[in-house]
Amino acid sequence: MNLKLDNPKILSDIISIISELVIEVKLKVTKEGLSLTAIDPANVAMVYFKMPADLFSQFELEKEYVLGVNLENLKAVLRRCKPGSALTITAEGNLLKLGIHDKVKRDFVLSLLDIDTEEKNMPEWQFKSVIKLDSEAFAEVVEDCLIVSDACTFYAEPNRFVVEASGLNSARAEFSSEEIEIYSDASKARFSLEYLNKFIKGTKVSNRVTISFSDNHPMRIDFPTGNVMLSFVLAPRIEQED
Repeated sequence: MNLKLDNPKILSDIISIISELVIEVKLKVTKEGLSLTAIDPANVAMVYFKMPADLFSQFELEKEYVLGVNLENLKAVLRRCKPGSALTITAEGNLLKLGIHDKVKRDFVLSLLDIDTEEKNMPEWQFKSVIKLDSEAFAEVVEDCLIVSDACTFYAEPNRFVVEASGLNSARAEFSSEEIEIYSDASKARFSLEYLNKFIKGTKVSNRVTISFSDNHPMRIDFPTGNVMLSFVLAPRIEQED
């Protein structure tokens, strides 16, 4: 395996985002590209990431690889990449070798882990509501809700999308179909703000977000980034409204 990425910033940003949810993961390298699917330790959220092979300036692969990686260690190395740096990735035995090429060639070696987890696929669901909007606007709403509660409720209708949170105090944001794209029947679901606050770090890599949900059903959040895919699934909070 011999990979080279001329602009590693997006990989660095995405690994940093995912590391807030899971630490030890299996990175899969196939002829299609680099991918990762993982479930958080509480079994509440799932993350999916894929970077296609054609984004690499070099992608030599003699077989498929499944690499057990500690994301905190990988993140620390990727943060050493500066603007203009190129990144090389090779695997030899139980070692992952990373090279950073700029004014000085620097090499790092990470030990691969033996991770015994079942391989998961991103579920394919049909949703009652699909909302497309500016990712920064959605991040602001989540941060507003965090001030007053640990969970928020999504409401969607054909012409509006509402996010509400309440405890002793409350917060509410409403978007109309004139401001955002709404493809919806009437839907309502409640979700943990702790997890949503991790997901909105996706604003680092995309200025758009797609939110898909149905009544009391797991939601999916996609951050479209060209050919790169970063997606999350989150189980609903089933509880009595405050």
